[in-house]
Amino acid sequence: MMSRPKAVPTVQVENDRVIVTEWRLAPGAETGAHRHGYDYVVTPMTDGVLLLETPEGERHAPLVAGQSYFRQAGVKHNVFNASDHEVIFVETEIK
Repeated sequence: MMSRPKAVPTVQVENDRVIVTEWRLAPGAETGAHRHGYDYVVTPMTDGVLLLETPEGERHAPLVAGQSYFRQAGVKHNVFNASDHEVIFVETEIK
């Protein structure tokens, strides 16, 4: 299996209450497998489709620019950009 390009995270804000990170994923890029330690909100900046590789299997997650969603701490996955263009989203982790 070929290695995938890596997503590019840029932490914009980090304090005792939140971590706000901009994620940029080129076509085919991945975050790498990880577990979320905090509840979080994702705000897509672009439309696109992500492939979520989870312990329960794979599923596609469509992103709509400006349409935020919430997830609870404990989510385990690898996030892969299944779109043919760069996907950008802002993740706000709530400490």
